[in-house]
Amino acid sequence: MAHEVIQPEGWAKAKGYANGVKAAGGQLFIGGQIGWTAEQKFEAHDFLGQTEQALRNILAILEAAGGTAEDLVRLTWYVTDKREYLAKQREMGEVYRKVLGRNFPAMAMVIVAGLVEDEALVEIEATAVLS
Repeated sequence: MAHEVIQPEGWAKAKGYANGVKAAGGQLFIGGQIGWTAEQKFEAHDFLGQTEQALRNILAILEAAGGTAEDLVRLTWYVTDKREYLAKQREMGEVYRKVLGRNFPAMAMVIVAGLVEDEALVEIEATAVLS
């Protein structure tokens, strides 16, 4: 097999997609993570809380694949409210550093009209190269 599906232990099964796919050369592709828990329930209903949970989900997938936050090389953010993001940039930086430390990979941000899960305010996909 050219790749391995990564599913953190105890997580509800993803429906129709993989949370993570580890490919040759230590490349790890992490599917878009939203602000719900391992049980696919939203505990946070605000932008910062959902962002923190989405970043924690990314870290859990990284760790399940044998990686760390330092292995991240790219993040793509999809946010539903540009004004909310801009108003909370300082707090966003604090949340980011709390979860992923001071590793700053290449990033892009896209403002979207909505996400598949109606309650989701942010979705983040990631790429890592495992060391």
